[in-house]
Amino acid sequence: MTTARETVLGRIKDALSLAPAPAPDIAVPRGYRTGRTLPDDERLALFTDRLVDYKATVHTCTADRTAHVVAEVLRERGARRIGVPAGLDADWLDGYDGEVQRDSDDIPAPRLDALDGVVTASAVSCAETGTIFLDGSPDQGRRALSLVPDLHVCVVDLSTVEAGVPEAVARLVPQRPTTLISGPSATSDIELERVEGVHGPRTLAVVIRTDV
Repeated sequence: MTTARETVLGRIKDALSLAPAPAPDIAVPRGYRTGRTLPDDERLALFTDRLVDYKATVHTCTADRTAHVVAEVLRERGARRIGVPAGLDADWLDGYDGEVQRDSDDIPAPRLDALDGVVTASAVSCAETGTIFLDGSPDQGRRALSLVPDLHVCVVDLSTVEAGVPEAVARLVPQRPTTLISGPSATSDIELERVEGVHGPRTLAVVIRTDV
């Protein structure tokens, strides 16, 4: 008596015997435009323009003003309890007088919803598309940390902002988990009404350090 397993495997074998031969491998051209550069002021202007177009807020400062600007952004947003990656530079929070929770894998993702916001660093950014790349480094944390809280304050060094996508991707480590951020989370419902905060933070504030 034929078992169900044998029947299924038999049908798969019959289907494979009738399938056409696999198509030959096709060489995909990879002649991407690479090596583009822009002066610092032009990269900053382009990156800022794209971020603002995506409804993010942008704050520029020198490195020695990082703590002041981060604290000011958090104060303006009423963030009294924030989460930060385990490896975030503690000096960045010197001006903040609220509660700080250092993240760890032991904290369940649903508990992150109790935070008013999160502060992270970034890996690389692309000026042309206004995209910020996080790669899970200690100062950026796990993906849930930057997705669950409603406010994301992301610190970006201008030296890590590349002109285009190929240049930005070339700076990433392929083995690391990568999250791409292009403005606050937003989508549209069936009537094309914009809905924010569905798949991530409703508010993105980017602090660009111009001398790093």
